Amino acid sequence: MPRHVAFLRAINVGGHVVKMDRLRRLFEGFGHSIANVETFIASGNVIFEAPSRNARALERAIAAGLGEALGYEVATFIRSPTQLAAIRKYEPFPLRLRGARTERDALYVGFLPEPPAPAAARALRACGTELEAFQVRGREAYWLLRGRFSDSKFSGARLEKILGMPATLRNVTTVSKLAAKYA
Repeated sequence: MPRHVAFLRAINVGGHVVKMDRLRRLFEGFGHSIANVETFIASGNVIFEAPSRNARALERAIAAGLGEALGYEVATFIRSPTQLAAIRKYEPFPLRLRGARTERDALYVGFLPEPPAPAAARALRACGTELEAFQVRGREAYWLLRGRFSDSKFSGARLEKILGMPATLRNVTTVSKLAAKYA
């Protein structure tokens, strides 16, 4: 059975606390022959197997099931291990744009349901400052933050507003670990 990685929005943030064992049980109860469910850190990363290769149908079913079980909307973004490997290898910011990096710098990946409109992608890139830079490639938005998260005025909510669609952010370190573990 194909393996899938689901990135869930609004899990263990903003007062929405969900224990990982409960999240695994919920996934196993969704049908679609979902099996071998694992979670990776407590931020809404769920790895599972399902015979369906239709990620959009799985996203809709999982989001509906989580919404019903948890009582709030949980946007769901599914990627295959192959897609994660490509995300991990992609360098969204050439060295000339990155400049000298420090250990406090961070790179985030925003998972999107579909590629944003070109005008929305341009609007996101235009938000770049000395502190941060943005890039879009396919169904992912990349955010390079030079410094601490608390130094930025940018947020996931602003990302969603600019792109006109839901998104969930993960540090590239988390994405790299998932890609390495499940590739």
